[in-house]
Amino acid sequence: MEVQETEVQTDRVFTIPNLLSLLRLLGVPLFLWLILVQEADLWALAVLALSGITDYLDGKLARRWNQISRVGELLDPLADRLYIFSTIVAFVLRDIIPLWFAILLVSRDVLLLCLVPILRRRGLISLPVHFLGKAATFCLLYAFPLLLLGIGDGTLHTLAQVFGWAFAVWGVALYWWAGVLYVEQARRLLRTGVAAEPEDEHDQ
Repeated sequence: MEVQETEVQTDRVFTIPNLLSLLRLLGVPLFLWLILVQEADLWALAVLALSGITDYLDGKLARRWNQISRVGELLDPLADRLYIFSTIVAFVLRDIIPLWFAILLVSRDVLLLCLVPILRRRGLISLPVHFLGKAATFCLLYAFPLLLLGIGDGTLHTLAQVFGWAFAVWGVALYWWAGVLYVEQARRLLRTGVAAEPEDEHDQ
């Protein structure tokens, strides 16, 4: 019954979860302006925190209200990737994270991006999102505000640095683990030519 309700609503566009994803997308240039131009770190921190909250809410509400849509399935990961990429660029420019850490993160997405034309030649548009990839994104979206809060001296800043880097390390590890699983998933799809069902969709 639940699967049928989801399928009926796959073409809906104007939903609250999609609006939340759109707001997250609009927040990307605002975040870059705050952190790079104004160097208003507290406001930039608020935008980052809000992006993490809305990332949780859009998926939660979409499942609870049966508002999962094809548009949402595109907007949500797009907003995640843009936030992660823009934050990496801003943090490198502000010397908050080292360049090698940024390269480690970006290279994973470059690897998966190389799979897109190969999959499309076989008629496959995208790979289903699984729980591990979402867990990695959550870790990174928690790590970035903490690392930004960790700028400065004092106990609070030190604790933010420690927990921020803990989330960052776990996020990168899960990010690459999910990337390896995506590559394996793509290999199976290319072999069979049949689209696979999303894994653990109820946990996303």
